[in-house]
Amino acid sequence: MATAVEVITAPWHLGLRPPEPGREPGTWRAPDALLSAGLEARLRPARVVELDRPPYDVDPQPATRIRNGVTLREHTLLLGDAVGAALAASRFPLVVGGDCSILLGCLLGARRHGHCGLVHLDGHSDFRHPGNHDAGAVLGTAAGMDLALATGRGELLLTHWPVVGSPLVADEDVIQIGDRTDEHKPPVVRFTAREVQETGIAGLAERVERRLVRRELDRVWLHLDLDVLDERVLPAVDSPGRPGLDLPRLAELVAGLVGTGRIVGLNVAIYDPERDPHGMYAAPLVDCLAAALSPLATTETPV
Repeated sequence: MATAVEVITAPWHLGLRPPEPGREPGTWRAPDALLSAGLEARLRPARVVELDRPPYDVDPQPATRIRNGVTLREHTLLLGDAVGAALAASRFPLVVGGDCSILLGCLLGARRHGHCGLVHLDGHSDFRHPGNHDAGAVLGTAAGMDLALATGRGELLLTHWPVVGSPLVADEDVIQIGDRTDEHKPPVVRFTAREVQETGIAGLAERVERRLVRRELDRVWLHLDLDVLDERVLPAVDSPGRPGLDLPRLAELVAGLVGTGRIVGLNVAIYDPERDPHGMYAAPLVDCLAAALSPLATTETPV
């Protein structure tokens, strides 16, 4: 495999609720924290594209029951452009967020180049939508809805997109790995956190690849919410929990999936440096990502 990496930073927090009144979530700081901890030096990407930090509204925006929904659509389109450009240049986009709502822009960019499946590696299903919760009572947060939105469930604002329409990905082309809850189960192939423990990484990777082959998916996006890690390994996330993966097993799983040649890009989300005041976790996360992406080339091959 000879695909060079392009790092795209998506420093946003639009999909999360305020951790306390008047305070914005800190996930927007993650790209800078990981780059400062050596991510660029370790990966030696062909290019680093830094997107702007979007404004965060504490109050509801007009004509939507999704927090920051209007702003999120605008920046999803921009992220889609960046991901699409990386793929057009035959690079592997590594999108560093940010919260899980970055998945929408990643899939949008990938879909502009054809059909695409999704491996959703996350400690939660992120499948909340108007069909399973009262959107009128509680303002929705896209980071808890990303899989629902990606599969076409929810407001048109975040489910219908120029050129590709809706959904961004079909239910049957999704594999969800790592959910440690029984809340909002999506109608997709699922491997829960307990099943991951029982199956082991090698067995899990084999089963995932068999499913991708069966679906004839040779283009797949990989979504990585770092809360799939056990909270004893990484507590600096929005919703930590257990059981979960440790860093070596996460690196092994991602490397195994990338090594199939079917993964066209990866987004990493939900690390919150404000929950890591001493900077303990950034360097281990960089080590994990560097090991996970070892199947990829570190430099571009001259044409």
